[in-house]
Amino acid sequence: MNIRKGRIEDMPRVLELIQELAVFEKQPDAVQVTVSDLERDGFGLHPLFQILVAEVDGEIPGIALFYNRFSTWKGKTIHLEDLIVSEQSRGSGIGMQLYQAVMEEAKKQNVRRVEWNVLDWNTPAISFYEKTGAVVFKDWLVAQMDEKGLSAFLERK
Repeated sequence: MNIRKGRIEDMPRVLELIQELAVFEKQPDAVQVTVSDLERDGFGLHPLFQILVAEVDGEIPGIALFYNRFSTWKGKTIHLEDLIVSEQSRGSGIGMQLYQAVMEEAKKQNVRRVEWNVLDWNTPAISFYEKTGAVVFKDWLVAQMDEKGLSAFLERK
């Protein structure tokens, strides 16, 4: 297995893994991002994200997609948007190697925190993270404003 930086030509497979994750998370119709979005936003002069891929025998069974953020309390941080391993490859160590690579990148960038979200019913993932020393907060809730809500809010002037 080889963990490497993702390349633009990997994006069709990356989208497949994103779609597989959406099915696993019981939201199969939620993915709106396209290969073109991934190519445009992940590469070029000002990429919006970084991506690591696990490569095994020329195939990509897993990815870690992350980006830099700024915390008013901590300063520079990394947000791990998704750590995805295909269902047939789970339990093989791919997830741990990708996770390790993200943490190594965080250390290299001298960030003060790496953060991510995990669904409260995904007990295997919660257990995985806690075994690495991560703290899974039970008292913080995620808030989001989707496109429809954003439009409705802005139209209320």
